[in-house]
Amino acid sequence: MQVLVLGVVALALAGSPLRDFVIHTPDVATAATVFCGVFVQALPFLALGVVISGLIAVFVTPQRLARWLPRRTGVAILAAGVGGAALPGCECGSVPVARRLFGDGAAGAAALTFMLAAPAINPVVLVATAVAFPGHPEMVAARCAASLLTAVIMGAAWARFGRGEWISRRLPQPHDGAGSRWAVFTEAARHDFLTACSYLVVGAVAAAALHVLVPAWVYEHLAGQLILGVLTMAVLAVVLALCSEADAFVAASLTMLPLLPRLVFLVVGPAVDIKLFAMQAGMFGRAFALRFAPATFVVATLAATGVGLILLGPR
Repeated sequence: MQVLVLGVVALALAGSPLRDFVIHTPDVATAATVFCGVFVQALPFLALGVVISGLIAVFVTPQRLARWLPRRTGVAILAAGVGGAALPGCECGSVPVARRLFGDGAAGAAALTFMLAAPAINPVVLVATAVAFPGHPEMVAARCAASLLTAVIMGAAWARFGRGEWISRRLPQPHDGAGSRWAVFTEAARHDFLTACSYLVVGAVAAAALHVLVPAWVYEHLAGQLILGVLTMAVLAVVLALCSEADAFVAASLTMLPLLPRLVFLVVGPAVDIKLFAMQAGMFGRAFALRFAPATFVVATLAATGVGLILLGPR
């Protein structure tokens, strides 16, 4: 996996020379250009997020986060949602942290709120969104508001309707002798980079394929059918399972679609996708994942659509 990812990075950075010397078919050249553009633009933000994620693994333990939470459920949910903005990292890292924070009452609701908010509204993701959508600062505000709303609603829903018996997986035991801080940092950064970069490759390939394989009339039809476009992008976010630190560049490359469906893509992806479902089933249990993931999908889609209609309009 390491060799594969590093090889893809090298090929993406050398995309223009390779395109000039090797690629002569217009469709292949277009696909290569889109892939390189998405990958190279997203890579610095992905690297920054990985570095910050490694620092969090060293200095911010789940036990400290648990001590910082307020005792009242409503306040704890809001604090966890807003606090997610201060802890950059991708959704892959938020699931195990949320599992360690998880407890009875307010702690459980706050942990799930943090799990949804942290990968969606942290500074790295919001800056990446601003760079991916220049001239559209409303996309940053809409993504932040819709993602935070989704996290708070799901936290409150768990506090009201959640059942402890749905959590069938035991909390993983911490490893003894984790090593020096540098070892912890490098291992966390290496793991997060390889994991997130692999999903970025998938997303960049998908974006390139969508440009050359899907006929233009399909996008014109989606652009004219708001509900169909929203549902299509929501499902696409679940299937592609992109890293939240890079998904904005994939969404920005789909210029043939209006902003609203692309906002739905950016809100749904960090909240629920196929890899997150698998991770939640492994960390919390299948009974939890089968209830939490579909509910999150519905809430994220509706929240993004509602906020998008207010801040973006039907465009």
